[in-house]
Amino acid sequence: MSKVVVGMSGGVDSSVAAWLLQKQGYEVIGVTMQIWQDEEPGQAEENGGCCGLSAVEDARRVAWQLGIPHYVMNFKKEFRTHVMDYFAEEYIRGRTPNPCIACNRYVKWEALLARSLGLGADFIATGHYARVERLENGRYALRQSATADKDQTYALYSLTQKQLSHTRMPVGAYTKEEIRQMAAELGLSVAHKADSQEICFIPDHDYAGFIRRERGQVPEPGNFVDREGKVLGQHKGIIHYTIGQRKGLNLSLGRPVFVTEIRPKSNEVVIGEANDVFTDRLICDKLNWMAIDGLHGEERQVMAKIRYSHRGAPCVIRETDGGRQAECHFLEPVRAVTPGQAVVFYEEDYVLGGGTIQ
Repeated sequence: MSKVVVGMSGGVDSSVAAWLLQKQGYEVIGVTMQIWQDEEPGQAEENGGCCGLSAVEDARRVAWQLGIPHYVMNFKKEFRTHVMDYFAEEYIRGRTPNPCIACNRYVKWEALLARSLGLGADFIATGHYARVERLENGRYALRQSATADKDQTYALYSLTQKQLSHTRMPVGAYTKEEIRQMAAELGLSVAHKADSQEICFIPDHDYAGFIRRERGQVPEPGNFVDREGKVLGQHKGIIHYTIGQRKGLNLSLGRPVFVTEIRPKSNEVVIGEANDVFTDRLICDKLNWMAIDGLHGEERQVMAKIRYSHRGAPCVIRETDGGRQAECHFLEPVRAVTPGQAVVFYEEDYVLGGGTIQ
Protein backbone atom coordinates (compact mmCIF):
# COMPACT_ATOMS: atom_id res chain seq x y z
CA MET A 1 0.00 0.00 0.00
CA SER A 2 1.44 3.40 -1.05
CA LYS A 3 1.76 6.00 1.67
CA VAL A 4 0.74 9.61 1.01
CA VAL A 5 1.18 12.70 3.18
CA VAL A 6 -1.71 15.12 2.68
CA GLY A 7 -1.08 18.78 3.40
CA MET A 8 -4.17 19.60 5.45
CA SER A 9 -4.84 23.33 5.73
CA GLY A 10 -8.06 22.95 7.67
CA GLY A 11 -10.12 23.78 4.58
CA VAL A 12 -12.71 21.71 2.78
CA ASP A 13 -10.55 20.96 -0.29
CA SER A 14 -7.61 19.34 1.48
CA SER A 15 -10.00 17.55 3.84
CA VAL A 16 -11.86 15.90 0.96
CA ALA A 17 -8.54 15.20 -0.77
CA ALA A 18 -7.53 13.10 2.23
CA TRP A 19 -10.80 11.17 2.07
CA LEU A 20 -10.56 10.61 -1.71
CA LEU A 21 -7.05 9.19 -1.37
CA GLN A 22 -8.16 7.00 1.52
CA LYS A 23 -10.97 5.74 -0.71
CA GLN A 24 -8.44 5.00 -3.49
CA GLY A 25 -6.51 2.69 -1.15
CA TYR A 26 -3.63 4.88 -0.01
CA GLU A 27 -2.30 4.89 3.54
CA VAL A 28 -3.04 8.53 4.37
CA ILE A 29 -1.21 10.73 6.87
CA GLY A 30 -2.44 14.27 7.54
CA VAL A 31 0.10 17.05 8.05
CA THR A 32 -0.58 20.69 8.82
CA MET A 33 2.33 22.99 8.04
CA GLN A 34 3.17 25.47 10.76
CA ILE A 35 4.43 28.48 8.83
CA TRP A 36 3.26 31.36 10.98
CA GLN A 37 6.00 33.24 12.77
CA ASP A 38 6.34 33.91 16.51
CA GLU A 39 3.21 35.54 17.95
CA GLU A 40 0.77 35.25 20.76
CA PRO A 41 -1.76 32.39 20.51
CA GLY A 42 -4.66 34.85 20.47
CA GLN A 43 -3.14 36.72 17.53
CA ALA A 44 -2.56 33.50 15.58
CA GLU A 45 -6.15 32.48 16.23
CA GLU A 46 -7.35 35.84 14.95
CA ASN A 47 -5.20 35.59 11.82
CA GLY A 48 -6.72 32.22 10.95
CA GLY A 49 -6.42 31.67 7.19
CA CYS A 50 -4.44 28.59 6.19
CA CYS A 51 -1.83 29.03 8.90
CA GLY A 52 -3.44 29.99 12.21
CA LEU A 53 -4.33 27.87 15.21
CA SER A 54 -7.92 27.51 14.04
CA ALA A 55 -6.64 25.85 10.85
CA VAL A 56 -4.65 23.34 12.89
CA GLU A 57 -7.68 22.49 15.00
CA ASP A 58 -9.94 22.11 11.96
CA ALA A 59 -7.43 19.80 10.26
CA ARG A 60 -6.98 17.74 13.42
CA ARG A 61 -10.74 17.37 13.80
CA VAL A 62 -11.14 16.18 10.18
CA ALA A 63 -8.26 13.70 10.56
CA TRP A 64 -9.98 12.27 13.65
CA GLN A 65 -13.26 11.97 11.70
CA LEU A 66 -11.46 10.13 8.87
CA GLY A 67 -9.49 7.94 11.26
CA ILE A 68 -6.06 8.99 9.98
CA PRO A 69 -3.02 10.22 11.95
CA HIS A 70 -2.39 13.97 11.99
CA TYR A 71 0.81 15.86 12.70
CA VAL A 72 1.93 19.49 12.75
CA MET A 73 5.29 20.15 11.10
CA ASN A 74 7.29 23.33 11.60
CA PHE A 75 8.24 25.12 8.37
CA LYS A 76 8.67 28.62 9.83
CA LYS A 77 12.24 29.03 8.61
CA GLU A 78 11.48 27.98 5.03
CA PHE A 79 8.39 30.19 4.92
CA ARG A 80 10.24 33.24 6.17
CA THR A 81 13.13 32.80 3.73
CA HIS A 82 11.26 31.88 0.56
CA VAL A 83 8.00 33.76 1.04
CA MET A 84 8.09 36.63 3.56
CA ASP A 85 11.61 37.89 2.79
CA TYR A 86 11.02 37.48 -0.95
CA PHE A 87 7.71 39.37 -0.72
CA ALA A 88 9.27 42.37 1.03
CA GLU A 89 12.32 42.46 -1.26
CA GLU A 90 10.25 42.39 -4.45
CA TYR A 91 8.06 45.31 -3.38
CA ILE A 92 11.14 47.34 -2.40
CA ARG A 93 12.50 46.64 -5.92
CA GLY A 94 9.33 48.09 -7.46
CA ARG A 95 7.96 44.71 -8.50
CA THR A 96 4.73 42.88 -7.64
CA PRO A 97 5.48 39.49 -6.05
CA ASN A 98 3.33 36.38 -6.03
CA PRO A 99 3.81 34.80 -2.59
CA CYS A 100 1.50 31.84 -3.26
CA ILE A 101 3.68 30.64 -6.15
CA ALA A 102 6.79 30.93 -3.98
CA CYS A 103 5.09 29.11 -1.12
CA ASN A 104 3.92 26.29 -3.39
CA ARG A 105 7.34 25.79 -4.96
CA TYR A 106 9.64 26.06 -1.97
CA VAL A 107 7.52 25.28 1.09
CA LYS A 108 4.46 23.18 0.25
CA TRP A 109 6.45 21.07 -2.18
CA GLU A 110 10.22 21.29 -1.80
CA ALA A 111 10.30 21.30 2.01
CA LEU A 112 7.25 19.14 2.69
CA LEU A 113 8.16 16.59 0.02
CA ALA A 114 11.72 16.20 1.29
CA ARG A 115 10.52 15.66 4.84
CA SER A 116 7.73 13.29 3.76
CA LEU A 117 10.03 11.13 1.62
CA GLY A 118 12.43 11.01 4.55
CA LEU A 119 9.64 9.56 6.66
CA GLY A 120 8.99 6.79 4.13
CA ALA A 121 6.06 8.32 2.24
CA ASP A 122 5.72 7.74 -1.50
CA PHE A 123 3.69 10.85 -2.33
CA ILE A 124 2.43 14.16 -1.03
CA ALA A 125 -1.02 15.49 -1.85
CA THR A 126 -2.90 18.79 -1.62
CA GLY A 127 -6.38 20.11 -2.20
CA HIS A 128 -5.43 22.19 -5.24
CA TYR A 129 -7.77 22.29 -8.22
CA ALA A 130 -5.39 20.81 -10.78
CA ARG A 131 -4.56 17.40 -12.21
CA VAL A 132 -1.16 15.68 -12.51
CA GLU A 133 -0.66 13.52 -15.58
CA ARG A 134 2.28 11.73 -17.17
CA LEU A 135 2.43 12.48 -20.89
CA GLU A 136 3.42 10.27 -23.79
CA ASN A 137 6.84 11.95 -23.89
CA GLY A 138 7.44 10.67 -20.35
CA ARG A 139 7.23 14.08 -18.69
CA TYR A 140 4.84 15.02 -15.91
CA ALA A 141 2.56 17.99 -16.44
CA LEU A 142 -0.30 19.78 -14.79
CA ARG A 143 -3.65 19.68 -16.50
CA GLN A 144 -6.27 22.29 -15.74
CA SER A 145 -8.98 21.24 -13.32
CA ALA A 146 -12.45 20.08 -14.30
CA THR A 147 -13.85 23.47 -13.27
CA ALA A 148 -12.27 26.46 -15.00
CA ASP A 149 -13.32 29.06 -12.43
CA LYS A 150 -11.41 27.23 -9.66
CA ASP A 151 -8.38 26.11 -11.68
CA GLN A 152 -5.12 26.67 -9.75
CA THR A 153 -2.51 25.51 -12.27
CA TYR A 154 -1.23 29.09 -12.71
CA ALA A 155 0.06 29.13 -9.12
CA LEU A 156 1.69 25.70 -9.55
CA TYR A 157 3.58 26.15 -12.83
CA SER A 158 7.00 26.17 -11.12
CA LEU A 159 6.81 22.62 -9.73
CA THR A 160 9.65 20.38 -10.88
CA GLN A 161 9.46 16.99 -12.57
CA LYS A 162 10.55 15.23 -9.38
CA GLN A 163 7.93 17.07 -7.35
CA LEU A 164 5.16 16.26 -9.84
CA SER A 165 6.15 12.59 -9.96
CA HIS A 166 5.53 12.38 -6.20
CA THR A 167 2.32 14.44 -6.18
CA ARG A 168 -1.37 13.58 -6.04
CA MET A 169 -4.13 16.19 -6.54
CA PRO A 170 -7.41 14.29 -6.29
CA VAL A 171 -9.86 17.21 -6.13
CA GLY A 172 -8.87 18.48 -9.59
CA ALA A 173 -11.37 16.12 -11.19
CA TYR A 174 -14.32 17.73 -9.38
CA THR A 175 -16.13 21.04 -9.08
CA LYS A 176 -16.12 23.01 -5.86
CA GLU A 177 -19.81 22.24 -5.39
CA GLU A 178 -19.12 18.51 -5.68
CA ILE A 179 -16.31 18.76 -3.12
CA ARG A 180 -18.55 20.58 -0.63
CA GLN A 181 -21.31 18.04 -1.20
CA MET A 182 -18.91 15.17 -0.48
CA ALA A 183 -17.77 16.89 2.71
CA ALA A 184 -21.36 17.43 3.81
CA GLU A 185 -22.34 13.82 3.12
CA LEU A 186 -19.32 12.67 5.15
CA GLY A 187 -20.35 14.96 7.98
CA LEU A 188 -17.01 16.78 7.92
CA SER A 189 -16.99 19.84 10.16
CA VAL A 190 -15.42 22.02 7.44
CA ALA A 191 -18.00 21.27 4.72
CA HIS A 192 -19.22 24.87 4.55
CA LYS A 193 -16.08 26.66 5.71
CA ALA A 194 -15.36 29.77 3.64
CA ASP A 195 -12.30 29.84 1.40
CA SER A 196 -9.31 31.90 2.56
CA GLN A 197 -8.79 34.90 0.26
CA GLU A 198 -6.14 37.18 1.76
CA ILE A 199 -2.37 36.83 1.86
CA CYS A 200 -2.08 34.67 4.96
CA PHE A 201 0.75 36.59 6.60
CA ILE A 202 -0.80 40.03 5.93
CA PRO A 203 -4.45 39.55 6.93
CA ASP A 204 -4.97 43.31 7.39
CA HIS A 205 -3.71 44.00 3.81
CA ASP A 206 -1.24 46.59 5.17
CA TYR A 207 1.76 45.75 2.97
CA ALA A 208 3.63 48.89 4.03
CA GLY A 209 3.21 48.03 7.70
CA PHE A 210 4.45 44.49 7.08
CA ILE A 211 7.52 45.68 5.16
CA ARG A 212 8.25 48.30 7.81
CA ARG A 213 8.14 45.63 10.52
CA GLU A 214 10.28 43.22 8.48
CA ARG A 215 12.87 45.64 7.11
CA GLY A 216 12.69 48.54 9.54
CA GLN A 217 11.99 50.93 6.66
CA VAL A 218 9.83 51.44 3.61
CA PRO A 219 10.49 53.41 0.41
CA GLU A 220 9.98 57.14 0.94
CA PRO A 221 7.42 59.30 -0.90
CA GLY A 222 8.51 60.39 -4.36
CA ASN A 223 7.23 61.87 -7.58
CA PHE A 224 4.51 60.83 -9.97
CA VAL A 225 5.87 61.63 -13.45
CA ASP A 226 4.71 61.26 -17.05
CA ARG A 227 6.77 59.50 -19.72
CA GLU A 228 8.74 62.68 -20.40
CA GLY A 229 9.63 63.08 -16.73
CA LYS A 230 7.28 65.97 -15.94
CA VAL A 231 6.29 65.91 -12.27
CA LEU A 232 2.54 65.40 -11.80
CA GLY A 233 2.36 65.06 -8.03
CA GLN A 234 3.75 63.10 -5.12
CA HIS A 235 3.23 59.41 -4.34
CA LYS A 236 3.37 57.88 -0.86
CA GLY A 237 6.00 55.21 -1.63
CA ILE A 238 6.45 52.77 -4.52
CA ILE A 239 5.28 49.72 -2.54
CA HIS A 240 1.73 51.11 -2.68
CA TYR A 241 1.46 50.80 -6.47
CA THR A 242 1.32 48.20 -9.21
CA ILE A 243 1.14 48.31 -13.01
CA GLY A 244 -2.32 49.19 -14.33
CA GLN A 245 -3.51 50.72 -11.05
CA ARG A 246 -6.03 53.57 -11.34
CA LYS A 247 -7.60 53.88 -7.91
CA GLY A 248 -5.85 55.40 -4.92
CA LEU A 249 -3.50 57.65 -6.91
CA ASN A 250 -5.05 60.90 -5.60
CA LEU A 251 -4.12 62.76 -8.77
CA SER A 252 -6.50 65.42 -10.11
CA LEU A 253 -5.66 65.57 -13.79
CA GLY A 254 -9.21 65.81 -15.14
CA ARG A 255 -9.07 62.36 -16.74
CA PRO A 256 -8.52 58.74 -15.71
CA VAL A 257 -4.81 57.90 -15.45
CA PHE A 258 -2.94 54.70 -14.67
CA VAL A 259 0.39 53.45 -13.34
CA THR A 260 2.49 52.36 -16.32
CA GLU A 261 5.95 51.91 -14.77
CA ILE A 262 7.67 51.88 -11.37
CA ARG A 263 11.25 53.16 -11.15
CA PRO A 264 12.83 52.18 -7.82
CA LYS A 265 16.23 53.77 -8.58
CA SER A 266 14.74 57.25 -9.01
CA ASN A 267 11.78 56.53 -6.70
CA GLU A 268 9.34 57.54 -9.44
CA VAL A 269 5.95 56.17 -10.43
CA VAL A 270 5.18 56.77 -14.10
CA ILE A 271 1.63 57.77 -15.00
CA GLY A 272 -0.01 57.36 -18.40
CA GLU A 273 -3.25 57.00 -20.30
CA ALA A 274 -5.37 53.85 -20.60
CA ASN A 275 -3.67 52.85 -23.86
CA ASP A 276 -0.23 53.07 -22.25
CA VAL A 277 -1.06 50.11 -20.00
CA PHE A 278 -1.29 47.75 -23.01
CA THR A 279 1.63 45.94 -24.63
CA ASP A 280 2.08 43.06 -27.06
CA ARG A 281 5.45 41.89 -25.73
CA LEU A 282 7.08 40.68 -22.53
CA ILE A 283 10.33 39.06 -21.41
CA CYS A 284 10.40 36.43 -18.67
CA ASP A 285 13.16 34.54 -16.91
CA LYS A 286 13.49 31.85 -14.20
CA LEU A 287 11.88 29.49 -16.71
CA ASN A 288 10.37 26.19 -15.64
CA TRP A 289 9.36 23.85 -18.44
CA MET A 290 6.80 21.24 -17.55
CA ALA A 291 5.09 19.42 -20.45
CA ILE A 292 8.24 19.89 -22.57
CA ASP A 293 11.92 20.30 -21.72
CA GLY A 294 12.36 23.55 -23.65
CA LEU A 295 11.76 25.14 -27.06
CA HIS A 296 15.17 24.17 -28.55
CA GLY A 297 15.30 27.20 -30.83
CA GLU A 298 11.75 26.84 -32.14
CA GLU A 299 8.92 29.35 -31.91
CA ARG A 300 5.65 28.07 -30.49
CA GLN A 301 2.15 29.54 -30.36
CA VAL A 302 0.54 29.04 -26.96
CA MET A 303 -2.04 30.53 -24.64
CA ALA A 304 -0.45 32.65 -21.92
CA LYS A 305 -1.84 33.83 -18.59
CA ILE A 306 -0.13 36.90 -17.11
CA ARG A 307 -1.93 36.83 -13.75
CA TYR A 308 -4.07 34.42 -11.76
CA SER A 309 -7.36 36.01 -12.87
CA HIS A 310 -6.31 36.42 -16.52
CA ARG A 311 -8.30 34.26 -18.93
CA GLY A 312 -5.29 33.80 -21.18
CA ALA A 313 -4.29 35.24 -24.56
CA PRO A 314 -2.63 33.70 -27.64
CA CYS A 315 1.04 34.50 -28.08
CA VAL A 316 4.17 33.25 -29.82
CA ILE A 317 7.08 32.36 -27.56
CA ARG A 318 10.77 31.80 -28.22
CA GLU A 319 13.79 31.32 -25.98
CA THR A 320 16.45 34.04 -25.73
CA ASP A 321 19.72 34.55 -23.86
CA GLY A 322 20.79 30.95 -24.44
CA GLY A 323 17.54 29.55 -23.11
CA ARG A 324 17.64 31.50 -19.84
CA GLN A 325 14.80 33.80 -20.90
CA ALA A 326 11.74 33.68 -23.13
CA GLU A 327 10.21 36.40 -25.28
CA CYS A 328 6.46 36.45 -25.75
CA HIS A 329 4.69 38.27 -28.59
CA PHE A 330 0.94 38.48 -28.09
CA LEU A 331 -1.31 38.42 -31.12
CA GLU A 332 -3.23 41.34 -29.58
CA PRO A 333 -2.02 43.71 -26.84
CA VAL A 334 -2.69 42.64 -23.25
CA ARG A 335 -3.29 44.88 -20.26
CA ALA A 336 -0.97 45.48 -17.31
CA VAL A 337 1.98 43.16 -17.85
CA THR A 338 3.50 43.35 -14.36
CA PRO A 339 7.15 42.66 -13.46
CA GLY A 340 7.39 40.10 -10.67
CA GLN A 341 4.24 38.25 -11.63
CA ALA A 342 4.27 34.91 -13.45
CA VAL A 343 3.45 34.23 -17.08
CA VAL A 344 2.25 30.66 -17.62
CA PHE A 345 2.05 28.96 -21.02
CA TYR A 346 -0.70 26.49 -21.92
CA GLU A 347 -1.30 24.12 -24.81
CA GLU A 348 -4.89 22.96 -24.76
CA ASP A 349 -5.44 22.46 -21.02
CA TYR A 350 -1.87 21.42 -20.12
CA VAL A 351 0.80 23.62 -18.56
CA LEU A 352 3.70 23.89 -21.00
CA GLY A 353 5.82 25.96 -18.64
CA GLY A 354 6.24 29.50 -17.42
CA GLY A 355 8.52 32.13 -15.95
CA THR A 356 8.75 35.40 -14.03
CA ILE A 357 7.88 38.60 -15.93
CA GLN A 358 10.80 41.02 -16.17
